[in-house]
Amino acid sequence: MTKLYLIPAPLGDEFPFILPEYAVEIVRHLEVFICEKAKTARTFLKTLALAKPLQELTWHELDKHKSSLDNGNDFLREAFAKGVSIGLISEAGCPGVADPGAAVVAEAHRLGIQVVPLVGPSALLLALMASGMNGQQFAFHGYLPASPQGRKEAFKRLVQDSQRHNQTQIFIETPYRNNQLLADAVANLPNDVRLAVACDITLPTEFIMSQSVAAWRKRAALPDLDKRPTVFLIGV
Repeated sequence: MTKLYLIPAPLGDEFPFILPEYAVEIVRHLEVFICEKAKTARTFLKTLALAKPLQELTWHELDKHKSSLDNGNDFLREAFAKGVSIGLISEAGCPGVADPGAAVVAEAHRLGIQVVPLVGPSALLLALMASGMNGQQFAFHGYLPASPQGRKEAFKRLVQDSQRHNQTQIFIETPYRNNQLLADAVANLPNDVRLAVACDITLPTEFIMSQSVAAWRKRAALPDLDKRPTVFLIGV
């Protein structure tokens, strides 16, 4: 029976243990993979001592702009017809969460392929766990507007939503714009709002801080988040 296994990947270039043994055993015996970048996926899978050499495996890359397979969804139908199981690997973290692999998962469900999520790191959930904010009511917004005015308006809406629903607001940014986003957040959010920053989660350079905007403003300098994967959270 064909299954689509959702394989969590490390959140950085260093590979700490992230998969329980049952998941590692599943991945070791898969021969077909869908990924964003085959090169990155191969580097990760080398650490798992696969049953077959990497060059004997089949790779299908996602088109991150179209959120689809490069050869269309015929590949999934073919795998289903042959009873071949497939591994879906995100570039980092959990497939399908802020990730183009969601389109593959949706298509698998449509075709009747069993979807099996494996245990591994989710930067969003790890950041929420470490923030001290409401973990029962929360919303993920993806990327905020890039323009200063659009971002300012977004901050206002997020604070209103947090107050109205007692809800933690979670968002991310393209890594090279992290420093500007943090500076804008500190400049525009109300003093009593809590702002959390979770950077390089699970890596040796991990930085997590959750405090009021007023406390952020008292810091001598803001942390340097440039080109470092970061999750931002707002709560009241």
